[in-house]
Amino acid sequence: MTWVCVGIGSNIDPERNICAALAALNRHFGPLLVSTVYANPPVGFVGDDFLNLVVRFDTDLPPPRLAAELREIEKCQQPSGKEVRFAPRALDLDLLLYADAVLIADGVRVPRRDITRYAFVLRPLAEVAGDCLHPLLGVTFAELWERFDQSHERLQPVVLPCAH
Repeated sequence: MTWVCVGIGSNIDPERNICAALAALNRHFGPLLVSTVYANPPVGFVGDDFLNLVVRFDTDLPPPRLAAELREIEKCQQPSGKEVRFAPRALDLDLLLYADAVLIADGVRVPRRDITRYAFVLRPLAEVAGDCLHPLLGVTFAELWERFDQSHERLQPVVLPCAH
């Protein structure tokens, strides 16, 4: 079994969609380590705030199969099935880490570049994998969060009953 971290985001009926995603991930993969849920403004467009979090779990699926499973879970929550970059999302599931693997294959890239770009990815990731090293940078995720310029992104913790 390999530990993985998956980012979860939604700004269309986010409470319902995130709770549905957590239930589906738990059914497919078993126990989840769940970060705090954070509200933050959208990036790249004007719209409703997103709710974002990161989960960590173990899997025996290789990265391409895991990514395909995540896409299937997303499709169950997407109203149109159509995905547009920088647009409102019912559900967005991103494979952030596959343990310490570094790979680009079959449309899967880990570690995901967004980890070091966005507070809404790095902060919850540091909660569930803070002692782990970034596979390319050799620095823990907790250290990366400490060094991150937090002045540009507003993150607000949110309590979701299903995320405990």
